[in-house]
Amino acid sequence: MKFNLLCAMVIFSNGFLFAQHDGWHITTTNSENYTGIVLANGRIGILPSEKPFEIQQVILNNVYEKASPLGVSQILKGMNFGNLKLVIDNERITPSNITNWQQTLMLKEAGFKTTFDFKDKAKISYTIYALRNVPYAVYIDVSVEALKDISLDVSAEIELTAPLKNPNSTFRILEDVEVTMPILQTVASTQFDKHIVATSGTFIWHDINSGDAEQRPSLSHNLLPNGTNSLSFRKNMIAGQSLDFAWTAAQCTTQDFNDPQNESERFVIFNLLTPKNDLLGEHTKLWEALWEGDIIIEGDLKTQQDVRLALYHLYAFGRGDSNLSIAPMGLSSQGYNGHIFWDTELWMFPPLLVLNQDIAKSLVNYRSDRLVKAEQKAINFGYKGAMFPWESDDTGEEATPAWALTGTFEHHITADIAIAFWNYYRVTKNKSWLAEKGYPMLKQIADFWVSRSSKNSDGTYSIKNVVGANEFAPNVTDNAFTNGAAITALRYAIDAANILDKPVNDAWISVSNQLNILKLSDGTTKEHSTYDGEIIKQADVNLLAYPLNIVTSEDQILKDLNYYEPKLSPEGPAMGKSIFAIIHARLGNTEEAYRLFKESYEPNKRVPFGALAESATSNNPYFVTGAGGMLQTILFGFGGLHITDDGIVQKNANLPKAWKSLTLTGIGKEKKTFVIDND
Repeated sequence: MKFNLLCAMVIFSNGFLFAQHDGWHITTTNSENYTGIVLANGRIGILPSEKPFEIQQVILNNVYEKASPLGVSQILKGMNFGNLKLVIDNERITPSNITNWQQTLMLKEAGFKTTFDFKDKAKISYTIYALRNVPYAVYIDVSVEALKDISLDVSAEIELTAPLKNPNSTFRILEDVEVTMPILQTVASTQFDKHIVATSGTFIWHDINSGDAEQRPSLSHNLLPNGTNSLSFRKNMIAGQSLDFAWTAAQCTTQDFNDPQNESERFVIFNLLTPKNDLLGEHTKLWEALWEGDIIIEGDLKTQQDVRLALYHLYAFGRGDSNLSIAPMGLSSQGYNGHIFWDTELWMFPPLLVLNQDIAKSLVNYRSDRLVKAEQKAINFGYKGAMFPWESDDTGEEATPAWALTGTFEHHITADIAIAFWNYYRVTKNKSWLAEKGYPMLKQIADFWVSRSSKNSDGTYSIKNVVGANEFAPNVTDNAFTNGAAITALRYAIDAANILDKPVNDAWISVSNQLNILKLSDGTTKEHSTYDGEIIKQADVNLLAYPLNIVTSEDQILKDLNYYEPKLSPEGPAMGKSIFAIIHARLGNTEEAYRLFKESYEPNKRVPFGALAESATSNNPYFVTGAGGMLQTILFGFGGLHITDDGIVQKNANLPKAWKSLTLTGIGKEKKTFVIDND
């Protein structure tokens, strides 16, 4: 980094203390109206609480069960394995008997630290990690400093979370040679018996041999009536003494393991017998590698923190070794059932593609792995090629609730996937990948759009009866974004075929050249055939300028911008204004772009850490789709980056007056650095 960020206090107009922070830390001392920030590693999401030693929930990536007998799949909320109870001198620690409470999100090492004082008796801190190196496990590192002679009782729990059922809760001490391994464990079934879920946990004392039963405190097992499985120990401490220990737990399911019960034990044993510095050191090292792709803003500390928080969530919710995608709410909640939408390909994928091709590859592999199901869906609806579901889960089949018209008619998702695939090739130049995965996907999607379009009497083509990006207008004909995305997908299939010396289907050329893009009487691009000035949910027409590059005339781009910005609904999702910001930045209208950039996310921030909700009127963080839009404004707007057939190039970067400089690191496969100074 070329500069140091000093600590600052940010006070909003309502007087609410938002956070004390620098570029890598967000600290709060105010627990009112609390919205937490998730710790995640691409497999497990852990949402901490403002209450001492409590977490709110655990989300298990790509593990789904029906939400109701007649409902669709929903991402699984796992057993809560992160709650501890600390009792000092027979008084349990609660929010009401502590002082000097403070929480800090440590972005660089992806840790979440809480500190407080218990009366005049003890100083306590704990840090939660969703281990990047052991991705089915959590590690809670605890330190207690006695200010007086005290008795300390510590309990850790595995809580059976509804609707999990039929728990088998045990405590066993495993032994090999002279090593003993105490394991608290609960195994249960999901509501409709799709999966077995197994959670194991144990305590670790850093100052002793973790496997030495003679040195270890005596452990007590307790099974509570509500199904909570608990393990406890007691420690008498003298004034000035410190106790450092950890609670580690792992959760596995039959989605990923044939034997999740034993596998969860192995992860816990690995953490138990690996020295803390080694275990957490590897976690930190992996996060250091992620942060090679970074965005550094000098002169605007508040925006720096916002942008780093957005990047943190993209990295936390993805994994390069998983072949999984990212849902709109990531691993922060069960929002949108944890399904995968166009949010991934159009909003999250582009920042990841330029900053971390490893995670980007997992996102495209997620779709490749479900190509056969998409081909089956096309057949089932009377089309050719491949037709992807609007909402996707682990099966690759349509997971949208049947009552939602989006699931049956929002077909632009299939073109969005093709665009992501071609851009992946453009950035990586991996020709063998293009031949094995990229082109087969692009070909099947091109064939779909040919079969999905209808030829008109004047020789043009229409795509009828769709839901476009503006979901306020269902079942329309010639939606601007749907047609524009289809044109782009067809052209990319042609480009890929030419590179690989494959035959080009003449219909791809005809349809891509003749698909309708309609106009209003004043020349503004018309959103769909019956559009008449209605309020829109989010950007649709304007996506033809960015990212599709179909509308290229500056006059036309400005006409479309000026017409549709006032039409945006205030209840619309966060990423809508990001598109307007990017386009204005590319046109050189930097201050207008900065205004829209701030409007695209600031109303959606929630105290105390700045978690993003989907809209200004909702409270469902973390909306990582909005984070993707925000980051695209920086990278492809102010930063001037373009994804082209020649790879990532920079054109006409322009910075807001509020910024001294912008540095983009780890860009592309060459990990280039771009520095833009505000002269």
